[in-house]
Amino acid sequence: MNLIEVDRRLPALAIVTLCRRDKRNAVSLAMWQQLASEFESLANERPVRTIIITGDGEHFCAGADIAEFQRIRHTAQQCHDYDQAVDAATQRIMDSPAATIATISGSCFGGGCSLAMACDFRIADRNSIFRIPAAQLGIVYGASDTRNLLQLVGASRAKQILFSAAPFNADTALDIGFIDRVADDSAMQAAQEFAAEIIANAPASVASAKAILSSLRIGIDADTKHLAQQWQSQAARSDDYREGVAAFLEKRRPGFTGL
Repeated sequence: MNLIEVDRRLPALAIVTLCRRDKRNAVSLAMWQQLASEFESLANERPVRTIIITGDGEHFCAGADIAEFQRIRHTAQQCHDYDQAVDAATQRIMDSPAATIATISGSCFGGGCSLAMACDFRIADRNSIFRIPAAQLGIVYGASDTRNLLQLVGASRAKQILFSAAPFNADTALDIGFIDRVADDSAMQAAQEFAAEIIANAPASVASAKAILSSLRIGIDADTKHLAQQWQSQAARSDDYREGVAAFLEKRRPGFTGL
C-alpha cells in the first residue's frame, strides 16, 4: 500500500491522502520525498485546479516520524538533508498552481502543521488539536515553516506556539488565524464544497490571483535562511536534540541542559 495516495476521480480536484493510520499519519522521510514528487506531478496536470490534503482515519498528521530520527536524522548532515526534504515538500505545495486545502481532523502536530500552513486554506473539525513540539525535541523549526506561522498568526502568537510547544484546539486556531474555518460536521465535506466553489470560477482568474498573492508574500532573504541553517546545524549536533528524541520515544519528560 502506498503511504501517499492521490485520488483524481473527481473533475478538476485531486485528493492527496497520508495513508499511515496506525501512526496517526506521521510522515516518514520517504513520505516527505514522495509528497514533493506528487505535487510536482500534479502541477503539470492541467485538469487539476484544486487539491485537498487529508489524513487517513481520525487524524490529519501527527507530525514527522520521530521513531526514525535516531536512524536517519542522527548526524548534523542527516539533519540538514532531512530538513531540506521537508522544505522541498512544503515548497512544492506552496508553488502549486492549484488552490490547496488542508482538511484537518484530530492531531495536527509539528510536520503536520508544516503541511497545513503550506496550503492556501485550512479547514478543521472541532476535534482537531494543533501543536508544534520542536522546543520539546531540541529541534529548530525551519525558516520557511516559521515564516508561514508568522504570517498566519503574528509574531506574539507565533512565539507563544513555538516557545511553549503547548497544544491548542480548533476554536483557538480559528481565533488566532491559524485555520480559516471550523466545520460543524465533516471537514472533508466542507473542503469539497469550497473546492467546488473555486472550480466553478474562471481558471485563469484563480491561478493569476494565487500567483500574484504568492509573489507579494514576504520572502526569506539569504541572511535569514543562513541564520536558520546555522541554528539547525547547531541543534543537530547538540545533546539536547538527542535527549529530546530519546525522551519522546521513551514517553518521559526531557531533561535539557542547553548543551
